[in-house]
Amino acid sequence: MKYAIIIPDGCADEPQEALGGKTPLEAARVPAMDAVAAAGVVGRANHVPRSLPPGSDVANLSLLGYDPVENYTGRAPIEAVAQGIALGPDDWAVRCNLVTVEDQVMRDFTAGHISTAEATQLIAAVQEAVGSDTIEFHPGVSYRNLLVCRAAGGLVPFTRETRTTPPHDLTDKSVIDDYPRGPGSDLLTELMRASAGVLADHPVNVARRAQGKPPATTAWLWGQGGMPKLAPFAQRYGVRGAMITAVDLLRGLAELIGWRRIEVPGATGYTDTDYAAKGRYAIRALDDADLVCVHVEATDEASHEGDTAAKIKALEEIDRHIVGPVHEALRSRGEHRILVTPDHPTPLRIKTHSHGTVPFAMAGAGIDPDAATAYDDPTSLASALSFDPGWRLMSYFLGRAGS
Repeated sequence: MKYAIIIPDGCADEPQEALGGKTPLEAARVPAMDAVAAAGVVGRANHVPRSLPPGSDVANLSLLGYDPVENYTGRAPIEAVAQGIALGPDDWAVRCNLVTVEDQVMRDFTAGHISTAEATQLIAAVQEAVGSDTIEFHPGVSYRNLLVCRAAGGLVPFTRETRTTPPHDLTDKSVIDDYPRGPGSDLLTELMRASAGVLADHPVNVARRAQGKPPATTAWLWGQGGMPKLAPFAQRYGVRGAMITAVDLLRGLAELIGWRRIEVPGATGYTDTDYAAKGRYAIRALDDADLVCVHVEATDEASHEGDTAAKIKALEEIDRHIVGPVHEALRSRGEHRILVTPDHPTPLRIKTHSHGTVPFAMAGAGIDPDAATAYDDPTSLASALSFDPGWRLMSYFLGRAGS
């Protein structure tokens, strides 16, 4: 049996007035997704418990079949795993976004999708100025970077009560009331303040301003946590997996659960990603892996930007270049199952993640079709098939009891 999961991140949404009351999934031309729905079942799943923040970290942990209430420790340590940064038992990782804050307003949580080369120079400058034996700034990809706080014989000051705010929750909003709070917040706030001083007149920002691009004004710190421990997926579900993604969060989750990571040239984690290349690599991966998961960030990025047209285009590209070809390849290999589902809703109206259910479509061996003929939000809400908590969906998809 072969399995495939396609994750159009954050594609679940609300009816849009600009779309005549349709959601983006309803408005998009997605015949391949609709074909999965018509051949199988449509339902919904809730991957983010009310007690946890509605982020991709919590949601994808659940989507991959792990109870986030028991296993979630924070976003940054998962990304540290992806970067090969070793964390000691008392070390904490913190997500470090290069952002544009002007007049205490979050103008751009990506600093204009700053290039990795530029970001690497800026993070190096911050490390040189404020780093130490216990404070390490690590460059990542584009605006997504990391801070590691080493215990160094003692304990770092953070606890589960430490509160930080994802910068993508603050787009075009004042940040005054959203600096870190609770244990260790003084350290994080001071590092953010110090980073602003380092970045203000850095040559990279001088050049960006001259080119009319947003400068990276601050290293925004959030998503802190210690190292999680997850049971291997093959041990838990009896299936060997492979992950295709352009973001460190999903790379880290794959590493933690023992999946093979497949890097695809041209995959960017943005709306300009090479969708067709992801489809080709996924089909090739089916030769060796039992389960191939393709994660696409483009739909989520479009939502954060409030760009309805870009979200619809990304859905159509995913449908044409990934869902359709992968489903066809699965059928040619015999018994199979395919699952199409986002991790969490990212409504265009609020430009950030939210709690709530997401629609899924599933088809393949042993799945008796229901009456659904389309994959969209309203169809899922009318379905009797629902998973809350959402982490139980994986067992259903694999036809196993799970645990």
